Amino acid sequence: MKKVFDIVRIGVIIAVLAVAVVFAGSKLMKIQVVDGAMYLEMSKTSKSATQSISAARGQIVDCNSEPLVKNRVSYNVVINQSFFPDSKEEQNKVILDIAKILEADGLMWRDDLPISRERPYSYTIDETDRKVSQIHEKLRLNSYATAENCIDALIDEYDISKTYTSEEKRTIAGIRYQMILDDFSSKTDYVFIKDIPISTASKIRELGFRLSGAGIVEDAVRVYSSGDIFPHGIGYVGPIYAEEYPALKEAGYLISDTVGKAGIERSMEQYLAGKRGEKTITVSSDGEITETVAKEAVPGRTVMLTIDSDLQKKLQTILGDFIKSLADGTLTKQDYDFTDCSAGAIVVMDVKTGAVKGCATYPNYDINDLINDYSSVLSADGQPLYNRALDGLYRPGSVMKTVTATAALSEGIINSETKLTCHRNMQYLDIEVHCTGNHGSINVVTAIQKSCNIFFYQVVQQLGLDGLMKYESAYGLGEDLGLEIPSAKGYLASPDTFAQLGLDWTVGQVLQAAIGQSEVGVTPLQMCVLASTIANRGVRYRPYLVDSLWDYNMVEQISKTEPEIAETIPASAEVYDSIIAGMKLAAENTTSAQYYAANEQNAYLSQFSLQALPYPAAIKTGTPQAYNKATQNSTVVGFYPADDPEIAFSVVIENGEYSKYLVRKIIEAYYGYESGVEEISPGLYKSVVK
Repeated sequence: MKKVFDIVRIGVIIAVLAVAVVFAGSKLMKIQVVDGAMYLEMSKTSKSATQSISAARGQIVDCNSEPLVKNRVSYNVVINQSFFPDSKEEQNKVILDIAKILEADGLMWRDDLPISRERPYSYTIDETDRKVSQIHEKLRLNSYATAENCIDALIDEYDISKTYTSEEKRTIAGIRYQMILDDFSSKTDYVFIKDIPISTASKIRELGFRLSGAGIVEDAVRVYSSGDIFPHGIGYVGPIYAEEYPALKEAGYLISDTVGKAGIERSMEQYLAGKRGEKTITVSSDGEITETVAKEAVPGRTVMLTIDSDLQKKLQTILGDFIKSLADGTLTKQDYDFTDCSAGAIVVMDVKTGAVKGCATYPNYDINDLINDYSSVLSADGQPLYNRALDGLYRPGSVMKTVTATAALSEGIINSETKLTCHRNMQYLDIEVHCTGNHGSINVVTAIQKSCNIFFYQVVQQLGLDGLMKYESAYGLGEDLGLEIPSAKGYLASPDTFAQLGLDWTVGQVLQAAIGQSEVGVTPLQMCVLASTIANRGVRYRPYLVDSLWDYNMVEQISKTEPEIAETIPASAEVYDSIIAGMKLAAENTTSAQYYAANEQNAYLSQFSLQALPYPAAIKTGTPQAYNKATQNSTVVGFYPADDPEIAFSVVIENGEYSKYLVRKIIEAYYGYESGVEEISPGLYKSVVK
């Protein structure tokens, strides 16, 4: 019985073995014959990796689609970790070879390691600087580690061979440290250098067989073709700083990306940036490279501004030429010295929408100069980086009388017929205040025309500070206007403001606030909004700089900014009839050809007369005292045409006078008028200048 059982057991074992042999044979046959081609191809493929595709940054154009900021193709040297050699020694060789190619072509790669390039190594910045402590953190060194310690740590960590020269070791160490800072990994390529010449890019491509992991990637570089046109508003792009990276990384940015740093470039970053794409790169064992796009990059939106670049250029020229001629004495009477006049601003707005058409600041600068040599622009005379049009805070002077008039008329303190008397001097409590003239018994229209201080001193005594501030705020003075880019909010004269400034408030400050003196600070933009609101008879529009968003090639409009009413001042028709009437009279009296005909030595100034314009203008001037100086500024606001306004404008001239002389030039620049001095009044100019 046992013998039979043994025979059966042996038979089962043989059967199982036979089945196993047949199964293994069939499997081997499938691998070698049926699927042989597939496995042969797989054996040839060495590596695959995913690489991001940068998106072209959106362009910035003016209101007529004229490019202000565009892109050009550039070439970056990039290292992809998936194709980088496994050996650190081999990696170092690739790094050094790339560096030598760049150095031979006079190019310098990024090196943020603040250590000297030659021995003995030392820190190139103060040892208490945050960047030094950052090195210690990144390299896991003690806080007292020397520059030599840092280089030695990098040499040890990355197997930098002793056979290299000290200069070569420092080069490799610096690039290795940059890789740490740039978060180099399988998910993040390392951008060795950006925007190299095509000749250098060709060399690296040709030597690709020995530069494993390195490649050339096309990118786009910002081109500021008209870098001196509205530079404060357009802004610029720059690298991502370490402190910015955590938040931007969450939003999908790479450390090697550029982002908007100021102006429209910064405020519209989410639209300009576009969306990154993705491609798969495969390198076979025979060196063949194939690329497959998995996700197309989406270029950024093109931003159309409300700015008219032609008008902007004219305004910048008008402003600069005027300030220079005022400083050198061309426009002054012999009794005055304006050699300290060196700065100013002009703002022009569309009355019907709030669109900012021009926004000039002097001194000006070129964005390209700022990018190429920031320190020289920063240290230039007159602080050209200071955006006086949006951030400059000035006393408006008598421009404020339009606000005081609005408040007094609207609150019933006076009406259009009310007359108050000016005898040049007035006693208020124990204070004696003065006026520029003895105007007699006048109403509000004449008070605005002649800019009578005494009239408005009397008015504000009944109105009170709270009543005045209510209308100042309604006009947007001392308020955030909601512009797309930062602009100063400013402040109004009040006990709170004085307390913040460490000053003592006195009752006499109420009188000064009524005429735009005291401690009040408003921007040229806010003054322009004031003029626009008067032109619209109490309707204040939010000023804006972005007209619309388009697809990259400007085929399809994505969105359009609609005019937005920010405030409506509840005032009767009588209120604005009176104010506008006074402003029209001020325009008729200012720079009149008849005045200069009677003053032959200044007859050439008749070229600034507003009487030569096709339609009446409306203006209000001011000569406020400059802050902390014995000199004065000069301001003017207005709109044109007075009876059917299209544009509003404001001008501030620091340490100068005669801002009113710019009004005609601004209007001519906007409309393209070509009137010359001979056209001011037929025969008058020739009779004056002989």
